[in-house]
Amino acid sequence: MKTNNIITARVSCVQKNLYTLLPCAEDGTVISEATGDGMSVISEMTGKLKGKFYNLGLEPPVVGDYVKVFTNEYSDALIDEVLPRKTVFKRPNRSGHSEAYVKNLLEETIVSNFDYVFIVTSLNQDYSENRIARYVSITLNTGAKPVVILSKADLCDDVELKVEITKAVCDKADVVAISSLTGYGIEELKTYLQKDKTIAIVGSSGVGKSTLLNTLNGSDLMKVNAIRDEDGKGRHTTTYRQLFRLENGVWIMDTPGLREIGVLDMEEGIDETFSDVVALFEQCKFNDCSHTSEPGCAVKKALEDGTLSEERWQTYLQLHTENEWGKAKMMQIAKFTREYQKNRYNGWDL
Repeated sequence: MKTNNIITARVSCVQKNLYTLLPCAEDGTVISEATGDGMSVISEMTGKLKGKFYNLGLEPPVVGDYVKVFTNEYSDALIDEVLPRKTVFKRPNRSGHSEAYVKNLLEETIVSNFDYVFIVTSLNQDYSENRIARYVSITLNTGAKPVVILSKADLCDDVELKVEITKAVCDKADVVAISSLTGYGIEELKTYLQKDKTIAIVGSSGVGKSTLLNTLNGSDLMKVNAIRDEDGKGRHTTTYRQLFRLENGVWIMDTPGLREIGVLDMEEGIDETFSDVVALFEQCKFNDCSHTSEPGCAVKKALEDGTLSEERWQTYLQLHTENEWGKAKMMQIAKFTREYQKNRYNGWDL
């Protein structure tokens, strides 16, 4: 007869229907065992979802989740429950899940339970104020602290200028320029490298995420691919999301290179990133100012005198347009889902 035990574990990797789980203490700290050479080893187990996730259409766990797990003497591990998440990265769910999962999820959770987000962009052709603003807006909306890391500083002739421009784009984020090759700026990152804290790493392919992790760890953790000289872009090094620990006890979430990340229901994060733009709205003569042709428009005045750049204004408008488009698509999907469920209950065979 099997004797079930209930434990708390953290999801460190998801590959198809298999979950790598790290057993945790009551306070959520991952359990590790000391070895004779002063190192520590983390025990792992492989788990699967209980049937209710499929039968009830529950959202499956993601990397970073804390879960309740049933175990027995035969080393079977069944995930029974996803515990409340502190922070999450989500994006619009455009493709749906495999047939086993419910199809009415309006957005997809990528990773969860992180303290900092390292937004890595290189100081070559990859540098984009628009993309940085997008990542910062999404991060602020999660409640985590955004840290913009301008990598490959050794390839840039005007590093300090780029740092100041980036700070102006997103004044709610910390900005650090680094070079993993020369060690420039790496010391500044130690502020965030606190034991048992979790850092999510995001950024496009080829910006130096894997090289950065190897540098922070002091040894090779991740495979590094070369980038193309003609456009500064790289191939994906990480092929799936995973959670692992650096030698200093910091937890790192590495994600596949994201060339695009959607903005969805992000008004608060966008407005916090562009607080200077939002402040101008309150100075307009009319409360319903469209900021196009009305007299006494503070935005038009700021654009004319140069206190607000045209690029920053267009970036703000673009992010809000993308956000409104995403919300409209969510409403369409929700309406379709309600009608689908209604027809099912009325006996329609869809």
